[in-house]
Amino acid sequence: MAETNGPQSNMGADEQSLRMISSEPIGNEPVSDEELRPRALEGFIGQPLLKAQLQLFLDAARKRDVPPDHILLAGPPGLGKTTLAMIVANELQVPIRVTSGPAIQHAGDLASILSSLDEGEVLFIDEIHRLPRPAEELLYIAMEDFRVDVMVGKGPGASSIPLTLPRFTVIGATTREGMLPSPLRARFGFTAHLDFYPHEELERLIERSAGVLGINLADGSAKQLSMRSRGTPRIANRLLRRVRDWAIVHDLDEIGPDDVQAALELYQIDSEGLDRLDLAVLNAIVRNFDGGPVGLNNLSAMVGEESETVETVCEPYLVREGFLVRTPKGRVATEKAWHHLGLVPRDDVNKLF
Repeated sequence: MAETNGPQSNMGADEQSLRMISSEPIGNEPVSDEELRPRALEGFIGQPLLKAQLQLFLDAARKRDVPPDHILLAGPPGLGKTTLAMIVANELQVPIRVTSGPAIQHAGDLASILSSLDEGEVLFIDEIHRLPRPAEELLYIAMEDFRVDVMVGKGPGASSIPLTLPRFTVIGATTREGMLPSPLRARFGFTAHLDFYPHEELERLIERSAGVLGINLADGSAKQLSMRSRGTPRIANRLLRRVRDWAIVHDLDEIGPDDVQAALELYQIDSEGLDRLDLAVLNAIVRNFDGGPVGLNNLSAMVGEESETVETVCEPYLVREGFLVRTPKGRVATEKAWHHLGLVPRDDVNKLF
């Protein structure tokens, strides 16, 4: 048999097995997450104060006919930082270049991106707090003076050549603003802090997403989903897709509140948005450690998870919703946690706080 080498390996293949990749949906191709994102600031649901600030910021830049100052978007994952970056570029009608802090390994990687930007273009850097230090220092100069210094040659004969850049806008997104160095944070002209969504705003967002996905929700279904979405649009859209799967399998034309509850019970998500791991943590504290206090290492060993997972994935939501309290002696379950598990709290639970 004759050998087939690299580029010729597909020769003779059935053309029906080769699919053309396109950004446009074909036939019944499912709607992507990109399609759920609004394209204009007016269509962005929630964060009303931030929207008003950002609208004023962009309107002023348009009237001055110059690219706006650099923008920092800070907040927990899933609240819409990437969506807002896309909206800014769309509102300004300019291209957007997307990268992330972990993807930039060396200062040269960032220099090549910066040197290829056009006038007014938006550079979106996700997880900007994870940029390596040499790249951060390069970005300082680029953001303030719109130039990069290119090193030519090596050793004692090396020289630095300044390269002038067109005026552009950096949009940085971070889930840990405290990890950003002060010099980098100070170069952003506008900092937007995104907060968790109340149930009412999430309900509106779910109804909008259901319309885009072609899902028929009965009255009360969006509210049931919003209560389980932990104040996060990304989780709300994910749960909506899982409920859609339930409806498809059970041949439902309309999804009622009872269907939402039944579908999410299958995925072990309760009425407060707590999942399997959240409930395991609360049960361990209440049933195995009599409500606490208990150290993080003992708690993580009891639930069979890494301590970092318990601390970063479970605890923020449990603390925010009042199920858990961090004390100097360890984690303590609140009275709300006892009642949520259907148990009677200890007499001294309230005295612990």
